[in-house]
Amino acid sequence: MRIKERGFRFSRGEIDIIGYDQDTLVFVEVKARRLGSFSDPEEAVTPAKQKQIRRIARAYLFLQGLEDVRCRFDVLALEIGEEGNIIIRHHRDAFD
Repeated sequence: MRIKERGFRFSRGEIDIIGYDQDTLVFVEVKARRLGSFSDPEEAVTPAKQKQIRRIARAYLFLQGLEDVRCRFDVLALEIGEEGNIIIRHHRDAFD
């Protein structure tokens, strides 16, 4: 993935990473938790959070003049162990 933006802010929200995977523009939400936490990081990407990310993505597309580009939404889930080891799960096309 070629990263174009990190921490793109619009209004009261933010998209963690925006980049291209070949000809597809990818909006990536990154969530991290300690290994063994009450919930998995992916669970934090609720329908309300997805709606917010879609709204910010539409603003980004408009501001960049990219209304016709192919897009997808990914989630990177990181679980951090006691010794600093990290488990990464990449969910491609996590939501519409």
